Amino acid sequence: MPRYSAADIQQIVLDTPIVPVFFHADVAYAQRILQACYEGGLRVFEFTNRGANAFEVFSALMPFVQENCPGMLLGIGTIYTAEDAERFIQAGADFVVQPCLTAEVAEVCRTHGTPWLPGTMTVGEVYQATKLGAAIVKIFPGNVVGPGFIKSLRGPMPTVPLMVTGGVEPTEDSLREWFAAGVNVVGMGSQLFKNVDDTQAFSQQISHLLEFVGTLKK
Repeated sequence: MPRYSAADIQQIVLDTPIVPVFFHADVAYAQRILQACYEGGLRVFEFTNRGANAFEVFSALMPFVQENCPGMLLGIGTIYTAEDAERFIQAGADFVVQPCLTAEVAEVCRTHGTPWLPGTMTVGEVYQATKLGAAIVKIFPGNVVGPGFIKSLRGPMPTVPLMVTGGVEPTEDSLREWFAAGVNVVGMGSQLFKNVDDTQAFSQQISHLLEFVGTLKK
């Protein structure tokens, strides 16, 4: 049984609209970063399937989250195939993120009641994602399409939940630009994790960013 309903997961993501996008091959280090994100106020974490031992690390992170980070969603990103979607969902993934859009992954997620966040880059792909049941549509890469694309997309598609990943920086100016353009959620990878040796300072940075985004969404 999933830990949360699909509707609950979608709402948590929309309510905590910064999603860290992270991979590290060392379990202890990944746990440390995840804990710092949690202490900073984040309640959604995307671990990416980008290394040979990604499944093993993810499988170790899931019980860690359940024990140490109550209320934290742990999802899996960089999923291309139905087989990978299936095994990570069986390992407990709360949601599945793709860099692209594939109907077979959509079907696996639908079968399990797991929220599916496909990557899209065109109006046609966004529309297809909504027809295939996307909980939130990911716009990727954001640094290529830019905030102007989001503004234009909001004309014909004003209500589709959108998350942009790629090109979002952990600064007030960057967040203001993207949320003003019309995104609901931002995903941040390497830009967010540049200086994480001081986990207390990192948690404080996250807390500040979340507080700032809260002012933008009022």
